[in-house]
Amino acid sequence: MPGRPRRRSIRVDGKSLRGTRHHTASGRARHLLAACSGRHGSVVAQREIDGKTSELSAFEPLLRPLELTGTEVTADALHTQRDHARFLVEDKNAHFILVVKKNQPSLYRQLKQLPWRQIPTGHTEDHPGHGRTERRSIKVTAVGQGLLSPHAAQAVRITRRTRPRHGGRWKTATVYAVTSLSAHQARPDELAAWIRQQWQIEALHHIRDVTYREDASQVRTGSGPAVMAALRNIAISLLKLSGWTNIAQANRRHLHPRPRNRTSNP
Repeated sequence: MPGRPRRRSIRVDGKSLRGTRHHTASGRARHLLAACSGRHGSVVAQREIDGKTSELSAFEPLLRPLELTGTEVTADALHTQRDHARFLVEDKNAHFILVVKKNQPSLYRQLKQLPWRQIPTGHTEDHPGHGRTERRSIKVTAVGQGLLSPHAAQAVRITRRTRPRHGGRWKTATVYAVTSLSAHQARPDELAAWIRQQWQIEALHHIRDVTYREDASQVRTGSGPAVMAALRNIAISLLKLSGWTNIAQANRRHLHPRPRNRTSNP
């Protein structure tokens, strides 16, 4: 039966602290690479790196200390690298779902040329909100050893169709991915949920930027920016684990708590 994914998941993504760019010798903003666990997006590991181009070399050091046996790991297209796939499967006994874009042209071409018209849709879901209607459908097919991605067991195609809620033309986008999970290890709806969670990590970055005004922080030197980012991550995680879905509202409630009802007892 469809429902929550049965596996623990880790999502890897980077974020620049744009407010620090004027306080570095290179003029580039400080950059953090983080690993988030679970559907609440709790940050379980974080490393400061030298810009987005260094994310590739920081991927393994970030994840190596973590126990990942049986865990599903997702990352954006930058990390769709053969070395990363081998590291996750061979060194960490984990699984991966990696988005494939045109930065890997040969693999992207292979996936695009698969006979998708003949493959049935495995799962479809609607996501109304933000003034639009969004429909996502996923197709999954087993792949052989000829695919240019080590340990890939299945190829994934997600079609996203969106249009304004009050009408208008549909816009369609197609996303490809590869996964080491076989058909008996993950249902199509689980794969769709994990890929959607990777996209949702942007929500955590939005909260830090907008609600906590991270880029306006005056803490800009030494290890201060990374420490403050870690504290914001902890605060957001605690609020989400407490059941809050609106972090700004939660902060206002804790800043101005409701007065307790007076009783006759002291």
